Amino acid sequence: MKNLLTDIEGVRVGHADDARLASGVTAVLFDHPAIAALDIRGGGPGVRDDALLDPVNTVERIDAITLSGGSALGLDAGGGVQAWLAEQGRGFAVGEARVPIVPGAVAFDLLNGGDKAWGRFPPYRDLGYQAAAVASTEFALGSVGAGMGATTATLKGGLGAASAMTADGIKVAALVVVNAVGSVTVGDGPWFWAAPFEVGGEFGGRGLPAAFTPDMLAMRIKGGSAATPIENTSLAVVITDAVLTKAQAKRLAIVAQTGMARAIYPVHLPLDGDVVFAAATGVKPIEPLVGLSELGMVAANVLARAIGRGVYHATALPFAGALPAWQDRFGK
Repeated sequence: MKNLLTDIEGVRVGHADDARLASGVTAVLFDHPAIAALDIRGGGPGVRDDALLDPVNTVERIDAITLSGGSALGLDAGGGVQAWLAEQGRGFAVGEARVPIVPGAVAFDLLNGGDKAWGRFPPYRDLGYQAAAVASTEFALGSVGAGMGATTATLKGGLGAASAMTADGIKVAALVVVNAVGSVTVGDGPWFWAAPFEVGGEFGGRGLPAAFTPDMLAMRIKGGSAATPIENTSLAVVITDAVLTKAQAKRLAIVAQTGMARAIYPVHLPLDGDVVFAAATGVKPIEPLVGLSELGMVAANVLARAIGRGVYHATALPFAGALPAWQDRFGK
């Protein structure tokens, strides 16, 4: 286990980003179509093909998931991933035609200091194609791909991942773009809200403070308490090698959202667009009640850890007034 989303066999991840733009795209590709569902808890989501993932709708499986910066403009990234998959002959068969199924979601990073004067068309379609073309089982964390321009209320955000296994040997892994209205650390200190779930010092091993003061529990959000929060939305993909139906994948996504609540304070706000995709590659059978419950519990833990890792590995944007990275403030 590499503590990555690609610990699930048959899954590959690719990034494409632009430092001048301070934004990017991450593509999650399945070697074989996967069962998938979606849960949305934030009040301001930006999603593509979400209706396809409803358990009552016809299409059962997907070929990829696209995560992007750029707010609604970043939804173009899915077209780039589709184009690459189409070149490989992938897609849902409709007679002789094949349509790659690529749901996706976007985070708002348009005001982070990067140059967004891209002309008539935003670059996200091309970035999506590039991300799909380089997808592999090894990928970077931090300020890369869709996490390039991500921020939190107090520190630079980024892209994180983590993985684990249930007692029955079923794997589950998460990848997340941490671009939250709230904070992932307690007060002004180095402690991650996700600290109780940390494994092996994967995001610094600082634990929690000895005691919580009222100031630590005060709300810290982008823009301050009296202003409109900006530059929001955390995006997550949770994948398991279990055999799941679409309805069970939906339940997995719902339970996995608990991981965001454990790691981001506060979360699921009116201008967050917090989204969790859940997918299953269908290798190992699972008991549908207790087994699925345990899988959801572990998935929530893994998602919380991935959030911590995304911020821990982030690097600050090179612009005046940019938020510091966790490593800049606490790494030494």
